Amino acid sequence: MKSSQRQSDLSALSPDQLSEELVNLKKEQFNLRFQRATGQLENVARIREVRRDIARVRTLQRQKTLQAAQG
Repeated sequence: MKSSQRQSDLSALSPDQLSEELVNLKKEQFNLRFQRATGQLENVARIREVRRDIARVRTLQRQKTLQAAQG
């Protein structure tokens, strides 16, 4: 999925949904790291994608928190 499309999909989520998405991404990241350590990981690029998706979610959470505080 392209990052701009992923960004727009994530920005439509509520803060609770963003928190849930973050938990899911963290679980996926753990599983990918575990697979890499055991030599079972086929798509190593997925680790980078998940890490960047986690950063996107955290950024949106921060933006929504600041917006709520200001207005």
